[in-house]
Amino acid sequence: MIGFRLGAQQPPEARRVTDGVIQRFDHVYEVDPARMTIIEQQQMPAWDTLRIVDSRWEHLAWMHDHWADSVLTAEELGEGGSQPDG
Repeated sequence: MIGFRLGAQQPPEARRVTDGVIQRFDHVYEVDPARMTIIEQQQMPAWDTLRIVDSRWEHLAWMHDHWADSVLTAEELGEGGSQPDG
């Protein structure tokens, strides 16, 4: 069992990116919680957000391995560099 105090794991203050988008961590964009009127945003500890972000490339690679016949890069499509972050 993982134990933590949510009060000690509050994410940083949000920075507005556009009218409906905020950012609390670098490269992590969120819908502005004020726009979430039907299903409200859940409170998540900062460590859980960072865990999800850190594993997204691994998840994408798994999806490619199991479901894609081929994987194209933006460079192959004429849209930019070969790596999204590079």
